[in-house]
Amino acid sequence: MASFASARAFAVHVFTATGAAIAFLALILATGEHWAAMFFCLGCALIVDGVDGPLARAFNVAQVLPRWSGETLDIVVDFVTYVFVPAYAIAASGMLPRALAIPAGVIVVISGALYFADRNMKTADNYFRGFPGVWNLAAFYLYVLEPSEWIAAAMIAVLAALTFAPIKFLHPLRVKRLRALNVGLLLAWAVLALVTVIDNLQPGPYVTWPLALIAVYFFVAGLLPRPT
Repeated sequence: MASFASARAFAVHVFTATGAAIAFLALILATGEHWAAMFFCLGCALIVDGVDGPLARAFNVAQVLPRWSGETLDIVVDFVTYVFVPAYAIAASGMLPRALAIPAGVIVVISGALYFADRNMKTADNYFRGFPGVWNLAAFYLYVLEPSEWIAAAMIAVLAALTFAPIKFLHPLRVKRLRALNVGLLLAWAVLALVTVIDNLQPGPYVTWPLALIAVYFFVAGLLPRPT
């Protein structure tokens, strides 16, 4: 029975680690400029990241297999999927001024690495403290909205600065306030994002505008006054 529990717990770790394999595939696709396929892979990595935590808690992985740190594994995988691969996509997008493309990617990986090393990245009420390093989403919106070069560069600079800002960003699954609305908008976003990938990142305004509005909501939700 104990061996079965250990095998099951290790399988959860393997499942988490598949996120790194998905990131590797996404990077290969990115080097070939298969951007829609790259974002599909990063979306799959988001699903892995959303499922592995509940599985680990359900199977008491930390207690059954204390040798392996699920928290460390999760951070490693999150960095490559949320930061490293998106940093390459941003630098190689051709949407920033040429002289700023590589520096922008460097800023993304440095700010992202520092964020994931922050032991206080989350508040007591489950908000993120500062921009939560979701550069996969920033890169996605860059490719979908196609802003001018300098607006794109300004967007990267502002988000990198907000990484260290003492403000709250919404965690749509863990924050209790307006959870039903948050989860509903998250599901709507997932459907719209899938449509966008299927349409090769050019879905038209009927998808682009809702995506933009949902992003605005998630961006400002943590800044709204909260009842005491």
